[in-house]
Amino acid sequence: MHTPIALSRRLPDMTSAAFLAIAFLSGIAGALQLPTLSLFLSTEVLARPFMVGLFYTGSAAIGIAVSQFLAGRSDRKGDRKQLILQCCLLGAAGCVLFAFNRSYFVLLACGVLLTSFGSTANPQMFALAREHADQTGREAVMFSSVMRAQVSLAWVVGPPLAFALALGFGFKMMYMMAAVTFVVCGAMVWLMLPSMRKSALKTAAVLEAPRRNRRDAMLLFAACTLMWTCNCMYLINMPLYLIHELMLPEKLAGVMMGTAAGLEIPTMLAAGYVSRRFGNRLLMRIAVAAGLLFYLGLLVFTAPLALLALQLLNAVFIGILAGIGMIYFQDLMPGQAGAATTLFTNTGRVGWIIAGSVAGLIAEIWRYHTVFFVALLMIAGAGYCMWRIRDVDSPLPRDTRTIPLPEGPGNGNVSP
Repeated sequence: MHTPIALSRRLPDMTSAAFLAIAFLSGIAGALQLPTLSLFLSTEVLARPFMVGLFYTGSAAIGIAVSQFLAGRSDRKGDRKQLILQCCLLGAAGCVLFAFNRSYFVLLACGVLLTSFGSTANPQMFALAREHADQTGREAVMFSSVMRAQVSLAWVVGPPLAFALALGFGFKMMYMMAAVTFVVCGAMVWLMLPSMRKSALKTAAVLEAPRRNRRDAMLLFAACTLMWTCNCMYLINMPLYLIHELMLPEKLAGVMMGTAAGLEIPTMLAAGYVSRRFGNRLLMRIAVAAGLLFYLGLLVFTAPLALLALQLLNAVFIGILAGIGMIYFQDLMPGQAGAATTLFTNTGRVGWIIAGSVAGLIAEIWRYHTVFFVALLMIAGAGYCMWRIRDVDSPLPRDTRTIPLPEGPGNGNVSP
């Protein structure tokens, strides 16, 4: 027989477990959609390469508008739990639309709008988890990190599963599975997550210019934007390159994405550990070097085993960028943790907008293979920016830096 004290100790643990399960399932819902999107548009919607890229640009722009609207609204009024539930249901509706509709402009105007609400459920859930951790006395940073690991794990499983469903049973089945996952998430949110009064997150901040190290912060912004643009171009282009130019099995794209996501987890943990000794600037330079070798390898190697081996370099590239980039911004902008986090987040958003236009246009005029050459030039530009940044000693103790809430399904594989 359980005493009231024992029950009170168990209930927060059950709630925490629910947060972790929902984080994993919401990550799966996103990982079922993004990896196969370019293939879906090319084969099912019959969109040209330029229109495929334009779809990603439009998706990024709509996603930014939706996330900014909901972020401001959720911190001012209402119940965040209800908002997450509504986002899950709208995300499910968007997946159903993708399953049965093949009109390019209907999917861009309506489908992307609905799925953008669905993807926003993830950062809103992290915000609710932070409020729950603060209310129950849990260590917020560690709890958020464990939840982020669940999203990363979802991206290990999700891409191979997405390609298996799409190729084995069709895109209709794949999108319906994503819709079911959203519905299950919504049910768990309704039944298991707590409702709490609104409290604005301390990390939320209006974007403001750096008060110190402005030149270095802008160089870092340019470098991170170029690096994220390369990664987004890779995510858009890689499945079509493997299928249409190399004539390799479609499922290889999912295996490659899952392998990279799995390797990113230990890379991020290791980068966070060694940064205390070697500094963030050196690690970011290592990330640039890994990116150069990765995209050079994509231009040279075409064998499946070689492409899989290259994912180690991709994991180092994205793992360090995703894990250390934000901390480096905070080092360069002391006393502006919220603005620094916002600035770093915007590099990924801008990267998606640029990548959609550039990748589609290049593939339309030349070949998919040429996209990797342009990415290599962008990485070289990022390296030039990184080498011009001065060595700035960390002005803040590590435990005072803000841990950002995720904007997308996971690590480097950020959805538009």
